[in-house]
Amino acid sequence: MHELTDETEQLARTIFEQVLERQRMNPMSLGGIGSSATLECDLSGSITAAGLGFDEAMRRWSDTVIPNVIAIDHPRYLAFIPHAPTQASVFIDLFVSAASIYAGSWMEASGAVVAENQALAWLAGLAGYPKEAGGSFVPGGTLGNLAALHTARETARDRRRADRPARWQVAVSSESHSSINQALRVLDMDPIPVPVDDRFRLTASALEKVLAERKPDGLCAVVASAGSTNAGAIDDLAGIADLCAELGVWLHVDGAYGLAALASETKRAAFAGIERSDSFIVDPHKWLFGPYDSCALLYRDPALAKRAHSQSADYLDVINERNDWNPADYAIQLSRRARGLPMWFSLTAHGTDAYGAAIDQTLTLTSQTVVEIRQRPELELVLEPDLSVLLFRRIGWNDADYLTWSDELIASGTAFVVPSRVDGKSVARMVLMNPRTTMDDVRLVLDSMG
Repeated sequence: MHELTDETEQLARTIFEQVLERQRMNPMSLGGIGSSATLECDLSGSITAAGLGFDEAMRRWSDTVIPNVIAIDHPRYLAFIPHAPTQASVFIDLFVSAASIYAGSWMEASGAVVAENQALAWLAGLAGYPKEAGGSFVPGGTLGNLAALHTARETARDRRRADRPARWQVAVSSESHSSINQALRVLDMDPIPVPVDDRFRLTASALEKVLAERKPDGLCAVVASAGSTNAGAIDDLAGIADLCAELGVWLHVDGAYGLAALASETKRAAFAGIERSDSFIVDPHKWLFGPYDSCALLYRDPALAKRAHSQSADYLDVINERNDWNPADYAIQLSRRARGLPMWFSLTAHGTDAYGAAIDQTLTLTSQTVVEIRQRPELELVLEPDLSVLLFRRIGWNDADYLTWSDELIASGTAFVVPSRVDGKSVARMVLMNPRTTMDDVRLVLDSMG
């Protein structure tokens, strides 16, 4: 299995050509959603004692696996949070996999660590963090949020050794991403829910009111959103930062989707206050045009994260006794892929201006779509977007109508759009993040609601 033979070289050429062909497609096939029974039947007998050989394995891959996944980088994939990796990041990601990089320590991946840290430093600089800031790339926003909140709790424990509370608590918005509550369950901490305003934003005044009513003894962190998942709302970061400073509690900002817009000079001011947070996350595989899966986790003071996350064992002494930067010290990880290298390579190749321009392009398309929705009497905008998430209604539709509409778009290969809910009622939701998406794509989807 570990020999490079003529047969494996031919396999490599076949795979590389398929990768190139996939990148040439514009657009590529949307893909599909297979039935469990059919897929189980078509792939039955795949794992055998003797193996089926490269040709049969590739046939099953090409004929069954790939056609039954959705192309999240399709220009009319407008659901959840779309994906639009640059070709540079896709191709270098192949090399990252082939190079067998263990990127948890400086000793084993110093070149990769420096490159990743340059990408992190660019993000930290956009956010106004000090030059000492740092962190690590982790698999996704869920683990990024978990790691940051673990750091927040450990920091609070260190500061309150003499009067630790019975339970630690974290203030969260009612619009917080589901991963926040999941992280609190894993960490055995209690959420303090705070209602949002009519723009779906967490405000300092609402937070202050809830805390005054609850008088929590164990508050160790507040989580704000910089581009909430459902509505794309940017919370009152500046006001919340003021309150956190007054209370002496950690401020973590979940910007998995939205903080990429720091790269846009036209949108950067919307995140005023981010520079006073203690930590934040942003996912390169979302609006920073990298491949799955990657989350940039940044700390204002990474020494606090190192105290919370660094692992100790006899076999790790040779790493820990050095003063080098070990990415494994800054999150819940040890075995670690160099997830930040594709972003670094693409930034290095294209330059940061290209990233800002690509984000501005999608923001312009969002503004144009708002105008288009308002010109259609059968549609109603739910709220003016902060970023590139659009929530709107088809007047007269019920829950079943939205589901039927979505199913028909997917089944026909036209688009991948799914409904969401606002105040308990179904709405249409589109997220415009792919620079390949055009106004013609948007109109095709809106026309289908007529």
